[in-house]
Amino acid sequence: MAEAAGAAQVSAQVIVRPMRLADVSAVYAIERASFAVPWSMDIFEREITENTFANYFVIESDGVIAGYCGMWLVIDEAQITNIAILPDYRGQKLGEKLFAHVLEQAIFAGAYRLSLEVRVSNIPAQHLYRKFGLVPGGIRKNYYTDNHEDAIVMWVNL
Repeated sequence: MAEAAGAAQVSAQVIVRPMRLADVSAVYAIERASFAVPWSMDIFEREITENTFANYFVIESDGVIAGYCGMWLVIDEAQITNIAILPDYRGQKLGEKLFAHVLEQAIFAGAYRLSLEVRVSNIPAQHLYRKFGLVPGGIRKNYYTDNHEDAIVMWVNL
């Protein structure tokens, strides 16, 4: 069926792909917009170029890098290092799509377990992780350096 002239695109083109060195400045902007104590650009550059355990992915919406997720794969366990979506792109299920992709990559790589830390106050993120079967496994007291908030350790067997 042909679209009427001037019709707006109903949904954005969404792509998840491996992060490249050229993406670091966009990812750093997302990091700064999302976290009280952001990682530096140098950390992201080293993660991509030097850390053999690191796997980073970006999610694009109509060509704009709207989010990213980092994961370390060590032998048969996966650890989410960070995940963030630009504030203007939140609420569009991009975090869910990105997290689903990263879980698939962990399974494909042979991981049997995935874990992460999440702020006790970050209820939306906890709900997302629970959708994928993650459950609380413990508390890291005073984990976050900006306000000494506790982190919930969540995990799932893959």
